[in-house]
Amino acid sequence: MDSLFFGFDAVTLARIQFAFTVAFHFIFPAFTIGLASFLAVLNGWYVWTKNEAYLHLFNFWVKIFAITFAMGVVSGIVMSYQFGTNWSVFSDRTGPVLGPLMAYEVLTAFFLEAGFLGIMLFGRGKVGNGLHMVATLMVAVGTAISATWILSVNSWMHTPAGYGINDAGQYVPEDWWAIILNPSFPYRLVHTLTAAYLTTAFIVGGVGAWHLLRGRRANHGVRKMFSMAMWMAAIVAPLQIVIGHEHGLNTYEYQPTKVLAMEGHFESYDNGVPLILFGIPDQEAGEMRYELSIPKIGGPILNKGWNASMPGLDTVPDDEEPPVAIVFWSFRIMVGIGMLMAGLGLWSLWTRYKGRLYDDRWLHRAAFAMGPSGLVAVIAGWITTEVGRQPYVVYGEMLTSEAASPLDAGAVGGSLIAFIVIYFAVFGAGVGYLFKLMSRTPEVVPTGRDDPDNGPLRASGIVPGTQQRPRPAGSGSTQPAE
Repeated sequence: MDSLFFGFDAVTLARIQFAFTVAFHFIFPAFTIGLASFLAVLNGWYVWTKNEAYLHLFNFWVKIFAITFAMGVVSGIVMSYQFGTNWSVFSDRTGPVLGPLMAYEVLTAFFLEAGFLGIMLFGRGKVGNGLHMVATLMVAVGTAISATWILSVNSWMHTPAGYGINDAGQYVPEDWWAIILNPSFPYRLVHTLTAAYLTTAFIVGGVGAWHLLRGRRANHGVRKMFSMAMWMAAIVAPLQIVIGHEHGLNTYEYQPTKVLAMEGHFESYDNGVPLILFGIPDQEAGEMRYELSIPKIGGPILNKGWNASMPGLDTVPDDEEPPVAIVFWSFRIMVGIGMLMAGLGLWSLWTRYKGRLYDDRWLHRAAFAMGPSGLVAVIAGWITTEVGRQPYVVYGEMLTSEAASPLDAGAVGGSLIAFIVIYFAVFGAGVGYLFKLMSRTPEVVPTGRDDPDNGPLRASGIVPGTQQRPRPAGSGSTQPAE
């Protein structure tokens, strides 16, 4: 068979295949991690207050969680097989270090989730509210533990520590604590979990906004989901910007070439580092075309002085540079969405203060448009992280070209086409069903109380379910009978 498949070699095709499958997989855990915690909060409020509005809202979202969780499991299993098919050299050399960590994820997180998932989905009327609450919490904790182990594995590939190399060229553990708690792991864990919570908040807020735009303002479930989502946006989105900044400083310390690509710094600076806002990276020429930048502010952002010097990509060998254009633009997409999230959160605070949270249709339109923004941001962030690591699969240690299996390009390309067709057919149907579930109206639960967030739901003196009747003629009424 030919060594190329439509102009791509086997390594490039294997990278494309893994990028496609992991991007498809990533959107599901990014949603379920936050959704599991949201369900635990809803269930906890119901158990505490006995307000059935929280129960009906829980029942609305738990169906969506079940479908999303199933798609995440299936897509994750498919992805893991590629370590043996397309990346067997990587699996062989890093297996003594990474294999146990991935096994711990199954033994702790996956078993915990699987053990309590059935109780959370079907056990409320059988085990009682208390044990059902415990099960819901365990599922939420399990999703966080799963992310912890996976991010430890991924972080070690970026900042390897605590290992040695044996005679067979394999990475072998010498200090498990150093491996698990490698230098980038704490920052990556907090940043990713926060991103998952924001992703869920904006999906929930987008669904709530859609129902509000459809005229369902009186629905308590719709109001509560939108209000809770906007609180998360207002509080967590600004916090995520701070967390992301700290993560960037850690990345600059251990992977400076990645940050240079993210910021578009092709040249070195002797008297202050600019902040490049936009431009068109030209990697061959080693310059940023049509650059729009702010002088000297880039230094303080990277904890340097206003007049600091900094080496650029011109000091990095060409074969060690990542694809700058991809990293530069994916980073800006992620940061731009983060700014929009924070802006929407502040907007919601203003409308809440003015008593118009459920009336401002422009806010609702913006929240609906921002519904999938978290998913886009996490994919853009993942691209920034993983493409920025190139040409290494284990940063500074193992080249991506050395990690691939000895396969022909035609074999990898054929399986890639099969993945694309099957994924869009199967997961497309699943996502379509999720949209159908989200479009259903949560049950209305009349509480008999006005909503403190936005004033009364009805005018004083009008009782739901009744209507004014005209008095009969001669009863003293000045109104004509109808």
